[in-house]
Amino acid sequence: MALGEADNGGRKTSAGRSWGDFVFENISKLSAWLVLGILLGIIVSLIVGSYPAIRRFHLGFLVSGQWNPVTQQFGALVPIVGTLVTSAVAMLIGIPVSFGIALFLTELSPVWLKRPLGTAIELLAAIPSIIYGMWGLFVFAPIFADTLQPWLKSRLSGLWVFGPLFQGPPMGIGVLTAGLILAIMVIPFIASVMRDVFEVVPPALKESAYALGATTWEVVWRVVLPYTKAGVLAGIMLGLGRALGETMAVTFVIGNAHNLNVSLFMPGNSIASTLANEFTEAIGAMYTSSLIYLGLLLFFITFIVLAFSRLLLARMKQSEGR
Repeated sequence: MALGEADNGGRKTSAGRSWGDFVFENISKLSAWLVLGILLGIIVSLIVGSYPAIRRFHLGFLVSGQWNPVTQQFGALVPIVGTLVTSAVAMLIGIPVSFGIALFLTELSPVWLKRPLGTAIELLAAIPSIIYGMWGLFVFAPIFADTLQPWLKSRLSGLWVFGPLFQGPPMGIGVLTAGLILAIMVIPFIASVMRDVFEVVPPALKESAYALGATTWEVVWRVVLPYTKAGVLAGIMLGLGRALGETMAVTFVIGNAHNLNVSLFMPGNSIASTLANEFTEAIGAMYTSSLIYLGLLLFFITFIVLAFSRLLLARMKQSEGR
């Protein structure tokens, strides 16, 4: 049979490929275009829905701290600051703790403890966010207000630079509490990814470093991390994406107040918590459009973070071998 002719069963295309390959290729293309179409549809829907607010407030929406449904004056400064600050607190705590967990599981943990501890970390990632929020409000916040917040205030409130961040009454709920709850939520994701990428390092590389007299920390810092830096960064970005978009847990403990305060002890708001609290109660086209405008801003914040991570990965690849 000549190349390009169909066989008796009709299982060959004109190019000599099987129908299975042909169908698989086209389904893959369709899936890729479908994902892109859904993304574009979301962007267009957000822009169309937020257009009345964009036309009225312009970019001043980003720097205005007003949020008054009665006078129809809205601004996104407080939710944006709350989103960024809570995510930053979560990352400052979550990254080193996750790194320590992954390091212990792959380099220091006894063999009998690795599997149960790793399974427990993964189970934490499966807990619904509303459970974290309820636990944070009814259990963590009272303990935090009675113990850790007074301690932080007495030790840090007098510092020249960071002191204002730890002033104010210890109420339990607030921006710092939301950041701590987010840290607990993102640790399982980051730690699981770090553990998985640490485990793919060829044992010969680590054994060679140990044979040259390197300590465990030197092996991790000079062998494991350079080999797995792309995966580690991907895990961090996964946790940051979770922190930026988290809704229910933050809504329970952040205080939901449209006030801009320097102190981390004071109540605040985030974009996700604002949408969760007020979208069903929005009356009027401008109120609804302003909330959709917030959703559009959250989308662009997440997009910028992911784009920055891709750029960082590209620069890291370019510097390899130098």
